[in-house]
Amino acid sequence: MNEATQSRLRPLADSSTSTVVAGFIAMLTGYTSSLVLMFQAGQAAGLSSGQISSWIWALSIGMAICSIGLSLRYRAPVMVAWSTPGAALLISSLPGVPYGEAIGAYILASGLIVLIGLTGSFDRIMRRIPASIAAALLAGVLFRIGLEICAAAEQQTLLVVAMLLAYLLGKRLLPRYAVLAALLVGCLLSALFGLLDFSDFELQLAVPEWTTPEFSLAAAISIGIPLFVVAMASQNLPGMAVLRANGYEVPASPLLTSTGLASILLAPFGSHGIHLAAISAAICAGPEAHEDPRRRYTAAVWCGLFYGIAGIFGATLAALFAALPKALILSIAALALFASIIGGLTQAMSEPQERDAALITFLVTASGMTLFSVGSAFWGIVAGLLTLLILNWRKG
Repeated sequence: MNEATQSRLRPLADSSTSTVVAGFIAMLTGYTSSLVLMFQAGQAAGLSSGQISSWIWALSIGMAICSIGLSLRYRAPVMVAWSTPGAALLISSLPGVPYGEAIGAYILASGLIVLIGLTGSFDRIMRRIPASIAAALLAGVLFRIGLEICAAAEQQTLLVVAMLLAYLLGKRLLPRYAVLAALLVGCLLSALFGLLDFSDFELQLAVPEWTTPEFSLAAAISIGIPLFVVAMASQNLPGMAVLRANGYEVPASPLLTSTGLASILLAPFGSHGIHLAAISAAICAGPEAHEDPRRRYTAAVWCGLFYGIAGIFGATLAALFAALPKALILSIAALALFASIIGGLTQAMSEPQERDAALITFLVTASGMTLFSVGSAFWGIVAGLLTLLILNWRKG
């Protein structure tokens, strides 16, 4: 992809309907998958509605700026998202901790990520991971999302089957617009079936609220260090793997440094950290976004624009997404990832000598297991590399 950076940047000319749709679906998937976790954590910690709204605003603005800026800089679909595992972690660790000390812990976690970025150590780690292992990691991360379409079919069979048929017909007739066709059919049927509920929707602007950071050893141990670990293992590692698996050789160090600095600046407004995305990145980096890999960066740019709009109206974001049926969200996310799952599995099994390691990486990652508060993406890489080491040592 390096030659693309030498040509003139034309994001509007490079955009297409498919990139806009991919960007919107990536935004939709990111928010609906874990927005509720922040409301849970905030309410459990006794935060005001204004503080929770500011939290969402800070994350959204940071994701918008970083996704747009980094994608334009590297002419690649660099997607940035909040830490979903981090939000889940805060449900149990944020209550009982003074909010100012929690903000200080956020800054500590982001500062460690900046340090990793500046030293270049993450780049060296990524270069040592074989392409087949990275592809298996990508497939494993996305596989669980793809399976959700089956759960959605149990809830709304007719809706999901109609969306799947629309997708398949789209693939047959107009491949670039297959996902858009499924989304339009899903929205139309949802309206006809009375599944759209906008009764709680009210348009309000989010207002940022400053909280002065405080630093304590207890908050650093209970929040800061765990946030750093889960961000690196569950966000940045698979996020870089998605880019590499799709052929984008973007240096990791400036990405980590940029997202880390943005997280530090936005922490006083509630941001617990923004990092490289994996699932939403796969939507923008895969062939469904655009047939030309050199133009897929515009999908991430559009997603960034949608992030910004969502952040400005963060006070009512949850009500908006709650109006859409869950089956529609699950199905459209799964359909948008089909091509990326196929590509990941194909590349993972392309090297006969590495198939055992790739399979184990895929299985462990797809299992969703958690050990020592670290997610399956990290353990999938560990298991795959260990398998590769054992098999190579035996042959040697």
